[in-house]
Amino acid sequence: LHETGHALYTRGLPPDWQGQPVGEALGMTLHESQSLIIEMQACRSDAFIHYVTPQLAETFGKAGNGTGAWTTANIKRLFQQVKPGLIRVYADEVTYPLHVILRYRLERALIAGDLAIAELPGAWNEGMSRLLGISPPDDADGCMQDVHWPAGLFGYFPTYTLGALAASQFMAAAQAARPDMPDAIAKGDFTPLTDWLRTNVHRYGSKYGTNALLEKATGSPLSSDAYIQHLKRRYLPD
Repeated sequence: LHETGHALYTRGLPPDWQGQPVGEALGMTLHESQSLIIEMQACRSDAFIHYVTPQLAETFGKAGNGTGAWTTANIKRLFQQVKPGLIRVYADEVTYPLHVILRYRLERALIAGDLAIAELPGAWNEGMSRLLGISPPDDADGCMQDVHWPAGLFGYFPTYTLGALAASQFMAAAQAARPDMPDAIAKGDFTPLTDWLRTNVHRYGSKYGTNALLEKATGSPLSSDAYIQHLKRRYLPD
């Protein structure tokens, strides 16, 4: 689902500007916002859970030995469980930013010369303990778990959290413009969402800066407000 969001963004870029700088994706914060709006905003919503649960039950129900585990309520509990974990890519929405904060702090220390490579595993374990209350048993579940650093992608991790903020902001604006969206997603129809994204985000490529595009699409520059409200609605129900 995450990579589908990336693909939809790439597919929606303006064909008339293909091969020109203005026709390229607007940086990785915007790219991650488009992956996360599909993965987290749309596909962990109550509407999508309602749609996908019968298909999961039909496909995997026999593995449950008739216990009735494949129910909407159970899938919702699974999707909305908040629990600190060792692995970033498996983290829930609430704890995920802490994984990013850890990596950001370590990157800054490495680049500033305040942390030696040999000290990285210990600093990682200490940071995990402080931020998430857990410590990895080995480096495979610790500082070696990501592909980014071996690939030279320093400074990338914050784009995930910035993308999550932007995704929340885009989704709030899309739902305001298309109130039929939840009902459509509950039927497996993503057209209201993808149409809004193509019209308000994808087709502009790199014509605008990130904040300018956000203002044009949502009415305000990048902010944590929509993200915080999203987390409260999903994880702190009345």
